[in-house]
Amino acid sequence: MTGARRKLLTTAGAWAVAAACGVLFSFPVLNTVLTSLKTVADISSTPPKWVFAPTVEHYANVFYAAGYKFSHFLANSLLISLACSALLVVVCLPAAYSIVRFGIGRARLLPAAVSLRLLPPVTFAIPFFILYSASGLLDTRTGLVLVNLLANIPLGLLIFVSFIQELPQELEESAFLDGATAAQALRHIVFPLAYPGIGAVAILTFIWTWNEFLFALMLTINKATTVTVGASLFVTAWGVLWGDVAAA
Repeated sequence: MTGARRKLLTTAGAWAVAAACGVLFSFPVLNTVLTSLKTVADISSTPPKWVFAPTVEHYANVFYAAGYKFSHFLANSLLISLACSALLVVVCLPAAYSIVRFGIGRARLLPAAVSLRLLPPVTFAIPFFILYSASGLLDTRTGLVLVNLLANIPLGLLIFVSFIQELPQELEESAFLDGATAAQALRHIVFPLAYPGIGAVAILTFIWTWNEFLFALMLTINKATTVTVGASLFVTAWGVLWGDVAAA
């Protein structure tokens, strides 16, 4: 076998494995979408139907069901997730820069933050409920932004610390020789170079905040209800409305 043929087979095999992994990991999403387009009879059929007449009745139920304000839930989730992602970058990037370049909090802050993140979220649910009830933050978007921000700070610190450690420190030292301050070096040198890390942190935070359920359930009543809590409204005493849940 020639080298070119071996390389071609290796490349084809790698693409085949990547495609198989893509199909495997996207199957839950595909199944959810298909479920949202099936009738109730098709959803409960055994074996599952892969060829069926699609329907949008479940989407109509989600958007127009009495007492179910999906557009309001969607707006809440979107605003809370975007705000949390932006604030996390603003908070964690300077903190990580201080930890890496100046050693501030390296011995205690980072390990403490990571250790707290390892605790189950239910540990903090009741304390947050009591605190929010007393401070007026219960059932507010601001309250959910704050709790999700605190929950994601360890993730942001870990990613930014590891990213900044890989940046060449000589660039900042040259700026310091020219009279730049640490804040200016962070803004004009580190921040532009950290775009990939910022994107990763923002995306992961957005996904985590969007999917968060426990605090959204415990700390909201009506005004700040998110999509995840709204979807749970289709779990009724008579059963789970799988089509509506999938559509939501």
